[in-house]
Amino acid sequence: MTPKARGQHAPAPRLAGTGQLADDLYLIAHHERTGKPLLAPRAVGLGLAGALLAELIMAGAIGIAVGTVAAGPFRSNDALAAGVIGQVTAEPQRYPVQDWLTVLARTVPQQVAGRLAEAGYLVPASGRPWRGQRWVPVDADCAFAPVTRICSAIGSARGDAQGVTLAALAAACGLGARLALYLPPGSRARLDQAAAWLDPSLREVITQTQAAVDAAVLAHRA
Repeated sequence: MTPKARGQHAPAPRLAGTGQLADDLYLIAHHERTGKPLLAPRAVGLGLAGALLAELIMAGAIGIAVGTVAAGPFRSNDALAAGVIGQVTAEPQRYPVQDWLTVLARTVPQQVAGRLAEAGYLVPASGRPWRGQRWVPVDADCAFAPVTRICSAIGSARGDAQGVTLAALAAACGLGARLALYLPPGSRARLDQAAAWLDPSLREVITQTQAAVDAAVLAHRA
């Protein structure tokens, strides 16, 4: 089935989202009406790679020990998650988080977009195909809803782990200025405090994602 056909037969999008971190980060990183990316492609890829690793950590599928990624005996009905778990378990040795961010960043934007299309949130943009595939949100309110969820997560005492992780990854890949437009004053300090309570593996992914994005920005400027 083609992506367009999937979009035509997909369920209607919901304000509650798909429940997946990478899906929410994708929507935040793209304009809610046009679908145009709000970051450089490399930053989008690295941010989504970090979000996908965080998804798997929260599901108990992978863990991080001494800076390296390991997968346990975990089965997922999500094709994208299952594919990444398979990649990790197929390696004869453990590799650092930075290595996995680099590998996943190459393909994860289109993979996450495909998952969102299957869930009814995106459809392919019409236009000239030689410019590459671009996706457009089906509903602008549903596409913007992850920002609203971040506001709610940061506003609570410690925030929910998923909302705080999403906010921290968004800031790590360069979306802090976008979030600041909608968050009350002092939100960054509250986010940092809430992030300190996250699982160490999640904090490691956030830290390494920011480091990878910062390095990519410096390399581009050099």
